[in-house]
Amino acid sequence: MTVRSRSITLSTLLLGSLTLSGCAPLLYSSDTRVQDTRTFRAVPPTLTATPGATLTQGVMPGVQGEAAYAIEVPDRWNGTLVMYTHGYAGMGADVKVQVPALREYWLSQGYAWAASSYSSNYYDVRAGVEDTNALALAFPRLTGKATPGKYVIVGFSMGGHVAGAAVEAETAQTARNRVTYAAAMPMCGVMDQDYEFQWLGDYTAAAAQLAGTSSGAYPDTTFQKRLPETLGKLFTSFSGPVWQENDGAGAKLRDLAKTLTGGERPVFTLGFRLGGYQQAVLSTGGSDGTLNGILPRNLYSNQGVTYRWTTGDPTADETAFNAALPRTAAANEPNPPRWDGVRWLPRVQGQISVPVLTMHTTGDFYVPFRHQQLYRQHVNAQGHGDLLVQRSIRAAGHCEFTAAELVEGFGALMTWQTTGQKPAGDDVTTPAVIADPNYGCAYTRGTRAGVAPCPGAAPAGLM
Repeated sequence: MTVRSRSITLSTLLLGSLTLSGCAPLLYSSDTRVQDTRTFRAVPPTLTATPGATLTQGVMPGVQGEAAYAIEVPDRWNGTLVMYTHGYAGMGADVKVQVPALREYWLSQGYAWAASSYSSNYYDVRAGVEDTNALALAFPRLTGKATPGKYVIVGFSMGGHVAGAAVEAETAQTARNRVTYAAAMPMCGVMDQDYEFQWLGDYTAAAAQLAGTSSGAYPDTTFQKRLPETLGKLFTSFSGPVWQENDGAGAKLRDLAKTLTGGERPVFTLGFRLGGYQQAVLSTGGSDGTLNGILPRNLYSNQGVTYRWTTGDPTADETAFNAALPRTAAANEPNPPRWDGVRWLPRVQGQISVPVLTMHTTGDFYVPFRHQQLYRQHVNAQGHGDLLVQRSIRAAGHCEFTAAELVEGFGALMTWQTTGQKPAGDDVTTPAVIADPNYGCAYTRGTRAGVAPCPGAAPAGLM
């Protein structure tokens, strides 16, 4: 068991970035954004090495300043490096390495793993992609080991966005730090960069409109101040872990959200009622569409969108709602190409050339199941449908996976990448399939509280 702590100089990274960026055309160089004015502090990790493995940890330059990192290599390394990409870490000044849930499993199977803190917080996927790739490229220098024979990328939530973007053709062409991954596993990920913020804007605007608390303006600067009043008009209880919508405006909001997030499916209602995720989504209400300064201009638009909470012909209430809802249009080029690396909000648009296996819970209210439907559409449209396998998990929480589900999914991905034998997955786009009460049973391992068990499933805690 060995622990090393190292850092590399800023000049080393700058030399590489100038060489790469010098070949690209200068585009939209006059753009500025609030994120560029922020500073962050990389917190050096203090992890303890796993027995039978060598741990290297420290800080290194990133695109926004320094990033912390950790790398762990088993004594019997199989030559593959798994890059782990973490999810949204808030808006604090400290950036920290997050330890992957599959750490012990990866090491036991001979995989090395590495993780960057990224050099910034907020929803900075650009930093996630560039800093993760920089760490992958620095692996031999930092560890003294040979260059990996294979790179794989695995991430959760925002880290799923990082992992998905990392294997896109646009990233391969524009990244400052370029890594060719052999496979990717985005879990509970943002698989359509525009939809996530469309969803947050749609839901929060609809909530205020149905409650009668909307200011009628965009951005709605009164949204957070009036949120307690809004909740009182929509929910009969909203103080505990599970909320209860009322039978009037609250029920309309629930069904409108179901339509926006992927349609009828098991566990949606429980996911809708989980107070922690309602709070997370509603905390974004009233924003200006720049993703808290990640973009220079407003990304959000609801022009031409018709919102429904019923099926069939629109009701009089729906017609009135859509007529009264405040509308706004996105600014011109809110997320332009960059001369100095990937876009500020990297694109996930289905231009993949390696195996990708995704996992998503059906009840996820924060990063909705709809992401999987859109990703499938994008990948198919690019002609790469045979490179995507998607698995649906019957759970209400965001990234609520069991160890068995994660291990099985990763094992299937690596067998696929190694042998070419594609594993099975779920149909995420056919409404009748998704609405089946037993949808998601094929890859769900274990029964969650409040979720109907699959036929023949073992009781909770036994799998």
